Amino acid sequence: MARFVHLIRNKYLISTVAFVVWMLFFDRNDLMSQYEYRTQLNKLEEEKEFYTQQIEKVKQDLDELTTNRDQLEKFAREKYHMKKDNEDVYIIVPAKSKE
Repeated sequence: MARFVHLIRNKYLISTVAFVVWMLFFDRNDLMSQYEYRTQLNKLEEEKEFYTQQIEKVKQDLDELTTNRDQLEKFAREKYHMKKDNEDVYIIVPAKSKE
């Protein structure tokens, strides 16, 4: 018991414990903030990976459109509804369902 009282009266121990408690719970960079930052970092890394894959896909499509004439015509017909002079284009719009 006397040893416990002696430890409580030790100003260095009290200062260290107070510092650790302050850093873990009350500081700007406490444990909860660090968890939120880590979660946000993981989310941003996933988004970065997604956009990197999208950029690669777009680069591949661009390369294919600039080198393949048939693919360019197909893209122009589907995306911009272009046609040749002797063709007719029919656009079919799906009916909206009533719910």
